[in-house]
Amino acid sequence: MTIRNLPDETKRLIRIRAAENGRSMEEEVRERLIRDYKPAEKPQKLGSWVRDIVSSFQEIGGVDLEPPPREPMRDPIDFSGPEFGS
Repeated sequence: MTIRNLPDETKRLIRIRAAENGRSMEEEVRERLIRDYKPAEKPQKLGSWVRDIVSSFQEIGGVDLEPPPREPMRDPIDFSGPEFGS
């Protein structure tokens, strides 16, 4: 690949960055292109994500949780009053 008409200032900045990283200019540009244009990772699906979390807990011996105490059901809310438009 050849890049023509690259501004002198851009070349100078690449040269400086390459020297800071101990690389040639070519290697610096190559690494930057590889980093910036690598294929996007596919997002992990929810089921896989949950499975991975559960597996990580199983690896350390799991977690025992006490179930919350059950309470009687509450009465439903009455929406029939004038404040609700009926």
